[in-house]
Amino acid sequence: MRTSPALILALLIAGSAAAQSVPTAKTSAAPSTAGSIHWLGWNDEVFAQAKREHKFVLLDLEAVWCHWCHVMDETTYRDPEVRRLVQARYLAVKVDQDSRPDLSNRYEDYGWPATVVFAADGSEIVKRQGYLEPKQFASILQAIIDDPSPGPSVQPDVPIAYPSNPLLPEKLRDELRANYLTGYDNKEGAWGDDFKFMDWDSVEYALDNASHGDTQAEKMARQTLTAQLNLLDPVWGGVYQYSTGGVWNKPHFEKIMSMQAEDMRIYAQAYALFRDPAYLHAAQAIDKFLTTFLLSPTGAFYTSQDADVIEGQHSAEYFQLNDAARRKQGIPRVDKHSYARENGWAIAGLAALYGATGEKQYLEQATRAAHWVQQNRSLPNGGFRHDAKDAAGPYLGDNVAMARAFVALYGVTGDRQWLASAEKTMIYIDATFKGPAGYLTAAHATDRNSKLHPQRDENVMVARTANLLFHFTAQPVYKSMTDQAMRYLAAPEIARRLPAASVLLVDYEVVRPPLHLTIVGPKDDPAAQALFQSALRYPATYKRLEWWDSREGALPNPDVQYPQLKTSAAFICTQRACSPPIFKPEDIQAKVDKLSGVQVRAAAGPSR
Repeated sequence: MRTSPALILALLIAGSAAAQSVPTAKTSAAPSTAGSIHWLGWNDEVFAQAKREHKFVLLDLEAVWCHWCHVMDETTYRDPEVRRLVQARYLAVKVDQDSRPDLSNRYEDYGWPATVVFAADGSEIVKRQGYLEPKQFASILQAIIDDPSPGPSVQPDVPIAYPSNPLLPEKLRDELRANYLTGYDNKEGAWGDDFKFMDWDSVEYALDNASHGDTQAEKMARQTLTAQLNLLDPVWGGVYQYSTGGVWNKPHFEKIMSMQAEDMRIYAQAYALFRDPAYLHAAQAIDKFLTTFLLSPTGAFYTSQDADVIEGQHSAEYFQLNDAARRKQGIPRVDKHSYARENGWAIAGLAALYGATGEKQYLEQATRAAHWVQQNRSLPNGGFRHDAKDAAGPYLGDNVAMARAFVALYGVTGDRQWLASAEKTMIYIDATFKGPAGYLTAAHATDRNSKLHPQRDENVMVARTANLLFHFTAQPVYKSMTDQAMRYLAAPEIARRLPAASVLLVDYEVVRPPLHLTIVGPKDDPAAQALFQSALRYPATYKRLEWWDSREGALPNPDVQYPQLKTSAAFICTQRACSPPIFKPEDIQAKVDKLSGVQVRAAAGPSR
């Protein structure tokens, strides 16, 4: 799945460290890169072969950028005793988790590398997380041969009673809020004490509450945003994945797309709200890294950049160098896969940065990437595949990331082509991935022995995207999709998973309408354009901004009957009333604040 806040926690627990990679994802049978082990791809034939040969199946689920994955390749899988045991009784499978969101979601709690051993019938015997040193791993392999019964790491799925009501019960909401507050590190900032990184859902939830006058939420957001600046590469831009030791100055240097895109989006939103130039600089520095290192000549974005120039060697000294000195030693390897999912994340981040600044270069980058995905990753009926050719799938992650990207582009342009694309993809999601509750991570099971499950972060994105799309269109199907996702998310066993803010953020949006701003006037009218830009920069993370040009017909959701005036105007509508027409762009913020009651801290200035 995407390297979401929940998965980052799993990665940290697993001890994933400084990024290293292999050139390409290993998803099919290939010559070994780790001693004489012959690595196979993941498919049903592996289990058929294991049954014929009376062997076990060993899955090494790695990440392209994962340092400890490569340490395990260079040490553990080159150990003579490990090789002897694997060759004798195991079929070895190596998969890059970025290339297989189904497997990534299935074993996300085990970080990378995740090591899973199966019986020939596909049942799990052992699941281990993180690096396993040679002697320990050889002992595990021998123990499985001696006694192949499932170990304590293999537990049956806990049945979940999904609620009929898609809304959070008040008692559970209060519990999650308490967990959100008590989980905050008041000394260092961010949520959690050991590993430091910016949890996007937690900060965005704080921004929402800060915009309504919550001073405690503002303090948490600003402290975390400012502390996260320590993980910004001062030379190349881009953000490192996290810092260890409960402090912000011990970074691990991998730069993966999820971190870049989501940090850029949150910093853009924070700049719009607080007008702190440090937050704008952070968002722009991330874009600088993306366009320098992760932007392909076609306009699509690549997936990640490793931390180290030499695999297995940490690069703290390297990242202290200036640009010329770094380039003299070499540039860390870039994973040049262009996945639909990662591009969707980048597009949403760039749309937010355009919304906060009005600088057209960010919109141009976003639209170019969106058109590339449409031209190169499209499936029939509005869906998207992951890569140029997928071993499995389609996956929910690619489709919901692109649907969110399209909604974001519509929200910052008023261009109905993006709304139409979002609707088409969301209908595909509803038809392809719907489960008993929530939406499943893939259209088909990974193998005949696996079961598809919903994944929390993907369903958070489905719920938020469908909810906003419902407000833009008034189509009941999107309200139904929001409820479908919420029936999964509102189950206590799901809602209580960390970070608490993920479900709170969805709940915050589904129980209230977004801020509603509409520009009425021709799209080629400079006055209407100026009003739209002013409304675009109004600081709200949950916003319905529309542009009604009567030449295009009625708005997709014509729930307000706006007058057609001789002069272009802006309107704000609440559940109770609409404003008089606003003709001056500079008047929009004050009038929106007054009518909506939002206590925006746009003039707060730099953090201290």
